[in-house]
Amino acid sequence: MQTPREVAALVLAAGKGTRMKSGLAKVLHPICGRPMLDYPLRAAEEMGARKLCVVVGHEAAAVRAAFQGRAEFVLQGEQRGTGHAVLQCREALADFSGDVLILYGDTPLLRADTLATLAAQRRQSGADLVLLSAEVDVPGIVIRGASGEVEGVVEAPDATPDQLAVRERNTGVYLLAADLLWKLLAQVDDQNAQGEIYLTDIVEVAVREGHRVEAVPIRDAEEALGVNTRKQLAQATAVAQQRILERLMDEGVTIVDPDNTYIDADVEVGRDARIEAGCTIQGNSSLGEGVHLKPGCMIESSKVGSQVQMGPNAHLRPDCVIGDGCRIGNFVEVKNSVLGEGTKADHLSYIGDADVGAGASFGCGSVVVNYDGVEKHRCEVGDRAFVGCNVNLIAPVVVEADSYVAAGSTITQTVPTDALAVARARQRNVMGWVSRRGKRRS
Repeated sequence: MQTPREVAALVLAAGKGTRMKSGLAKVLHPICGRPMLDYPLRAAEEMGARKLCVVVGHEAAAVRAAFQGRAEFVLQGEQRGTGHAVLQCREALADFSGDVLILYGDTPLLRADTLATLAAQRRQSGADLVLLSAEVDVPGIVIRGASGEVEGVVEAPDATPDQLAVRERNTGVYLLAADLLWKLLAQVDDQNAQGEIYLTDIVEVAVREGHRVEAVPIRDAEEALGVNTRKQLAQATAVAQQRILERLMDEGVTIVDPDNTYIDADVEVGRDARIEAGCTIQGNSSLGEGVHLKPGCMIESSKVGSQVQMGPNAHLRPDCVIGDGCRIGNFVEVKNSVLGEGTKADHLSYIGDADVGAGASFGCGSVVVNYDGVEKHRCEVGDRAFVGCNVNLIAPVVVEADSYVAAGSTITQTVPTDALAVARARQRNVMGWVSRRGKRRS
């Protein structure tokens, strides 16, 4: 068995993604809240790769900006095939003598454990080159010898009927020593219909030169799914979403209807939380223990404490911090606000750009009016303040602790502690108005 070797991961991400029909670089399309390229990079990091090199081309500046500081970037100015893309990394790896792992920015479902298995196979068997294979619909057919070693990879158009019956296919993921990689690529030419340098040709060259080549089948073939179309993007997203929900359920979270629950990859949820149908949790949100999300809730990049009840159909817009034991009910929207422990807004309210203390209460239809048409302003609502139904708090304004605001009031000045604020027009009754109006109608 060989000793573990340092690994550099090369991720090919230069393609145009023409079939996506998008102005956004293919590898930047999101999957469960993360850009597609994040997934192979994260898998390589988790399997122990010490160096990451990303080959960029189409929309190179945008890809660099999204992952700046995460990896070294190499430009493939002219698109001349996968082998040509790998060759662009030779200078970046000039002083590297370990193993090179070749991945793809549009293959987001590969697990770190699968890549670790690939590395373990190379160590244990002493193979010079190991590749990942899977039973997927790609043209490279893996041909094995009697002892199980790979004898070659045949493209489907060139295969015999017996070879076409082989279900094991080449995913294009390889692990081999850096010096061998450059040696093999030096013998690959562009004498083909496309005039390109194909990375897959290194397998044929390696076998021809007597190098030991082995294939490691992926247990779960969907890991090899490549994303080239919007349909495949949806398929990959569905798989990634299922993994997230299964992980959360294993950690003690109740997901009532997994088929209709959408949670991003970076979301954290405490145990004994209960998430009902139709809920969406996005960004870097976190939910504490015992949170109950009733149907139809949406949370965007917000922090929710423990034992919070939300919904149905409640919405936290970005940058909210919700304290323990809060209640946010039917059709309540909260935006960029801090709600202290035990605060309640049970129905039909909007709380935007507000700092709210503990134990406060917002009645039905109450609104924090935070926008003057030009700028946003903040409100302060103190501990145990009571804001009645259909109240407008015109920001910036302060409602101090232990104060009351009468229903129907429009508040433009500070409400002191221990005061009742009433700010509404005096009622005037016009006697006989209804009957007189009725006569005119008749």
